[in-house]
Amino acid sequence: MSDSSGGGTRRIAVIVNPTKFTDLDDVREGITSVCAEEGWAEPLWLETTAEDPGVGQAAEALEQGVDIVCPLGGDGTVRAVATSLVGTGRPLGLLPGGTGNLLARNLELPVDSLEPALRVILTGTDRQIDVGLVRLFPESPSPDALKGDRRERDGPRDDDEEVFLVMTGIGIDAEVMANTNEKVKGVLGWPAYVFSGLARMGRRGFRVSLQVDGARPQEQHGQSVIIGNCGTLQGNVQLIPDARLDDGVLDAVIMAPKGPFGWVALAADLASRHRRGHPRLFRSTGHTFTIVCHNAVETQIDGDPKGAQFGLTARVLAGGLVVRVPVG
Repeated sequence: MSDSSGGGTRRIAVIVNPTKFTDLDDVREGITSVCAEEGWAEPLWLETTAEDPGVGQAAEALEQGVDIVCPLGGDGTVRAVATSLVGTGRPLGLLPGGTGNLLARNLELPVDSLEPALRVILTGTDRQIDVGLVRLFPESPSPDALKGDRRERDGPRDDDEEVFLVMTGIGIDAEVMANTNEKVKGVLGWPAYVFSGLARMGRRGFRVSLQVDGARPQEQHGQSVIIGNCGTLQGNVQLIPDARLDDGVLDAVIMAPKGPFGWVALAADLASRHRRGHPRLFRSTGHTFTIVCHNAVETQIDGDPKGAQFGLTARVLAGGLVVRVPVG
């Protein structure tokens, strides 16, 4: 690889969502300066667009032979960049630039300041983590279609599967993501999601069927179904305390509280990290999941709203992504 700055020969690519910053030139200058201090070449700098949130830019970075590809934006930018890195062995370096930074939080990486996160990328080591692959049902799936949807557990990603690194969900969590005001989120940060959720506590929920690893489906009423590759939310809330990024399985929860008081009791249980659960919180673990809803329900993938869907299938790709973490 050629040296583009007269310094080191190792080089990162920074794939930035320009809408997240008002001082983009200063950010770029700061990143370039730290790279030089650590003996790295001037970064390759690529900006996302409304048409391409990072998938194509990450593919371009791979073609140019960079050592580490670093999304700088929200969780959606991280997911888009990771989509091109899955299965390549090229590391993902996490720079905090969004409201959630959920993958970085679950990896216990710096999320409050850019420079410490960048130094982890430049001086750290590589770690393999699992990836979730999800296929959505925009129309009600037929029984024959579900029977034919037996994907190889650890097979490569199919064209109709989307990557998720943190969680995919259907129900009230997706409604909150879809309806939280961006300006309010920019001012309040993650508490904006809380206020949006409070307005939806009185919803009646929906009928849902959950099948795990091909076993008999479990059908019940729910307010939200979430499948997680890891378990920590904003505010250090442990939604899925036992979920691990490298355990080779996914974890699911069905939340079915009744009314505002039910939500308060469930939230208290989550805040106290009761792993054995709440009477209206159902947990399961497996390699493949199929969710089917009687009606179309709002859906999200790593916080990206996907509109109303009739369900989804999700499976784990064990060790499918390499990320940069601190040594030791």
